[in-house]
Amino acid sequence: MPTQTQTPTPYEKDVLAWAMEQAALLRSGQFSALDIEHIAEEIEDVGKSEKRELASRMAVLMAHLLKWQHQPGRRGSSWLRTLKEQRKAIAAALEATPSLRGSLTDVHWLRGTWADAVAKAVDETGLDSFPEDCPWTMEQVLSAAFLPDA
Repeated sequence: MPTQTQTPTPYEKDVLAWAMEQAALLRSGQFSALDIEHIAEEIEDVGKSEKRELASRMAVLMAHLLKWQHQPGRRGSSWLRTLKEQRKAIAAALEATPSLRGSLTDVHWLRGTWADAVAKAVDETGLDSFPEDCPWTMEQVLSAAFLPDA
């Protein structure tokens, strides 16, 4: 028995056109015409995207800290530049979105971010002797003055 195909919704056809339409409806006060369910999903996705961006930057930062600690003979200005850039971008994200700070104390988020950092460090170094848990506090990781010893 053939399945009936459904016509795609405006949201499914072109999310950008849908977003512009929803913004116009909001601005004109036509609240009953709004696609509330998809608007709610999009708003939630904004938060998820911000958290993913923070996690990605933290993973890069911690991977470079691991490399700094475990490969002292390869330390150089490009690693220092990466550490500085990531710390600066993280600080800017935390300033722009203060609620992201909660991620820095979320054990589940930290565990996943650390796992990503270790995976990056393994890929980039070929070493596989990194600690299972992050050995540094978040204050250390984010401090411009912090560089781990070998």
